Amino acid sequence: MLKPTEPLQVAGVVLAAGASRRMGRNKMLLELEGESLVRRAVVVVLGHEADRARAVLAGLPVEIALNPDFTGPTSGSLHAALDVLGQDVDAAVVLLGDMVHVSEADLAELVRRAGTSAAPLVVSRYGEVTAPPLLFRRALFDELLAWTGEGCGKAVVQAHKHEALYVDRPAAVLVDVDTPEDFQAAQKSSS
Repeated sequence: MLKPTEPLQVAGVVLAAGASRRMGRNKMLLELEGESLVRRAVVVVLGHEADRARAVLAGLPVEIALNPDFTGPTSGSLHAALDVLGQDVDAAVVLLGDMVHVSEADLAELVRRAGTSAAPLVVSRYGEVTAPPLLFRRALFDELLAWTGEGCGKAVVQAHKHEALYVDRPAAVLVDVDTPEDFQAAQKSSS
């Protein structure tokens, strides 16, 4: 295990493969502040309309992982991302592509906090709710690959919650875009 003072090689994993059923169209291609959600989000996991999303990502320094079973559980997307990470990656920050209020600074804070601790994961906490972004160290990758279900590795987070380092965030940041109404609210809050 890395010591807290050693630099971490951290990969960003953006889960953006879902079918956007509640939205009625591919929400990753919606534009907020002049940029599609999938570009805001670096491994990007695509599934639904992957070719269209890949075109939107053209020119960005991201690696694409495909989840052909994008209507299945979230774990399939996470597994696809972990499968493409190199052995030099010490940790992965996992977030959902539709969490529009997560900033680069928020992600940097997770990485910074991981650098101060040997905790196997760093968890974002919004009041009583734990949710992405989450930083998993490589020591947990096998557990993540064995897990199936929804929620960005929720079972693995629960199994290690007493070892985790928590980063408290404002509840207002815990917003995702699942419906047209959610997207309209996100547009209003960003203007």
